[in-house]
Amino acid sequence: MEGLVRILTKRALHAQHGLRSTSPIIFPISRSFSNLAQNKPPSFGIAFDIDGVILRGESPIGGSPQALRRLYHDHDSGSLKIPYVFLTNGGGFPEGRRALELSGLLGVNILPSQVLQGHSPFRQLLERFENEFVVAVGKGDPVAVMVAYGFKNVLSIDEYASHFENIDPLAQFKHWTIKKDKQNSSPEQMSPRIDVCSERVQAAFVVSDPVDWSRDIQVLCDILRTGGLPGRELGHQPSLYFASDDLAYQAKFPSERLGMGAFRIALESVYNSIHPNPLEYTSFGKPKPFVFKNAEATLGQLALSSCGNCRGPGAQNVGGHLLKRLYMIGDNPSVDINGARQAGHPWFSILTRTGVFKGNRNHAEFPADLVVDTVEEAVDYILRKEGSL
Repeated sequence: MEGLVRILTKRALHAQHGLRSTSPIIFPISRSFSNLAQNKPPSFGIAFDIDGVILRGESPIGGSPQALRRLYHDHDSGSLKIPYVFLTNGGGFPEGRRALELSGLLGVNILPSQVLQGHSPFRQLLERFENEFVVAVGKGDPVAVMVAYGFKNVLSIDEYASHFENIDPLAQFKHWTIKKDKQNSSPEQMSPRIDVCSERVQAAFVVSDPVDWSRDIQVLCDILRTGGLPGRELGHQPSLYFASDDLAYQAKFPSERLGMGAFRIALESVYNSIHPNPLEYTSFGKPKPFVFKNAEATLGQLALSSCGNCRGPGAQNVGGHLLKRLYMIGDNPSVDINGARQAGHPWFSILTRTGVFKGNRNHAEFPADLVVDTVEEAVDYILRKEGSL
């Protein structure tokens, strides 16, 4: 590949993300794309879905590393030429850790501020629940996510259930073990300042896809039916939040896998069958319009940061409504494309065939503005259209 090989140490990269390591990472940076003057303010931004667009599992797909490298300036700093974010309904780890993982997988330097996950809006609930007792549900490290946002009294549903003998009647038949990384856990994660069995749970946060559906549905029903005190009388339902509502997503398996939306349907169906009042909950994530508004604001801030000493027409608008066009590249018509369509101007939707969508023509119910085979084709189209090749 024509280009420059930029070497950063993992120590420097981890320091940027608040983590530690010492072995080197090599980032190839292409020289072939920069005809755009570096003092010209960017007029557009890009939002990428991850699963089925950028990655399948942990493997890059659709020429994603090459496509992303074209969005950086042609010099050794690795600064952005074109502002972009990852706009995903996935999650389970803090944004800093996810940014570091993506940097390693894709060979570019990704900032935590470029990672917008399904649970990122949970930050907005900190003022309400900062010191309240809450339970976090899902794969990965949901407690670390909530602690990173500033929540003080959080337990994972794994830890919470362990305080109640026989709360899971099927526990004896489950032979897997829950791995606990105590070395990297904060004091808040390891030693909640409460009596778990007598303290009411004020809210439950489904941070990422639950692992043990039977146990989690049982325990959540116990919490929600009793006002936050399993085994007690019926009480007012605590708040319930879902990071997203995807019915399905593209993983390593050839066909889509059930997502958080499927878990929500299962929980709601069971709860409504055993409780006189219907389940009350709030779902975040795409295709909610506010998610795209948040992405728009973030892209504006990245444009301001990447602009540096921008001069010329439009430079004064960088970071406001300067970005004349925003591109959403996704693989799920009902989530990515539907969301961009609902958000309206200045969003332009591009549908790839590398994930949930595999059709020859445009999607009938949620048609995209453009359909392409891969994310690399999508980025090439954008850069040609915007005159940034």
